[in-house]
Amino acid sequence: MKHKPDREGRSVRTLKVGEAMRHVLADVLARGDIRDDVLNRHIVSVSEVRVSPDLRHATAYIMPVGGSPEDEAAVLKALNAHAKRLKGELARRVNTKYAAEVHFRVDESFAEAARIDALLRAPAVARDLGENAPPSLLDEDGEIS
Repeated sequence: MKHKPDREGRSVRTLKVGEAMRHVLADVLARGDIRDDVLNRHIVSVSEVRVSPDLRHATAYIMPVGGSPEDEAAVLKALNAHAKRLKGELARRVNTKYAAEVHFRVDESFAEAARIDALLRAPAVARDLGENAPPSLLDEDGEIS
């Protein structure tokens, strides 16, 4: 079977395994299978799981919904404390030759998207864009919001 890499160099196989792992992690966290006070107090979104080409390492990008930076740190610490249990659950539910070591990272893409949106809505940028403003920046009257 040929593995065609995507633009970031990941093969279809690693993308499929990562997506399967994302579903398992999201399911485990949503059901509350892990008994931890911090994890039970927060809703955790698993936005992506990136798997190494040899499928031995997986990095899960997470974000506590509506959380502060302190919440992010607490949730990240709790998930890393339960990484072995999550590794076992992934090994049981995602059929791969090796059980991947799971590493957790806070997903910075939400903050980056908010920063870019704020930049685009800045008065100086809106003035420079004028008529060429993207539709997402226009209100009902066609004015830049």
